[in-house]
Amino acid sequence: MNSDSRPPEPDHGATVVITHHIRRGMHAQYEAWLNDVAASSQAAAGIIDWQIVRPVRGVSTAYTVILRFASEQRLHQWMDSPERAAHIERVKPFLAKDDEFFVRSGLDFWFTPEGAKAKVPVRWKQFLLTWSAIFPLSLIASQLVLPLLHALGLPQQRYPDALIGSGLVVATMVYVVMPRYTRLAQRWLFDRG
Repeated sequence: MNSDSRPPEPDHGATVVITHHIRRGMHAQYEAWLNDVAASSQAAAGIIDWQIVRPVRGVSTAYTVILRFASEQRLHQWMDSPERAAHIERVKPFLAKDDEFFVRSGLDFWFTPEGAKAKVPVRWKQFLLTWSAIFPLSLIASQLVLPLLHALGLPQQRYPDALIGSGLVVATMVYVVMPRYTRLAQRWLFDRG
């Protein structure tokens, strides 16, 4: 129990999205710095995943670093650490703007439009949007994909089927459906009426 005798809230993981705009002619120096900070970040307590999205010439100019942690506490330990502060001091000469980041916990990450100052939609809209995406995907996995895999020789067994089906649904949700679906439904999601 914590000091106010309430049980701690369950932790559903947390994600930080960091955006860096690089000064002209400083990309090589930034890339070298990125290699150093990547090693430190990937050794941080509670880290689950570390990804870098590099700028695409003619399309974007910013680097985006995405770090996922097992808990919000672990995320803040890294973000507030002296080690990260030293890395940020070293990179400042290469940045055209300050180090920008925002933190999201649990599934809120899916519902955050671009920009750190964005609000998160109300929970019931998050629920409906997520459910409306998972339902058809679970039908497709169970009615089309798994029977196809069985026809190709995969033995039909309850637990492996559940593992494969849920993995397909989650991967499709995270990498394909939700980034596009939330953009499509953005007006409805963020309408407070």
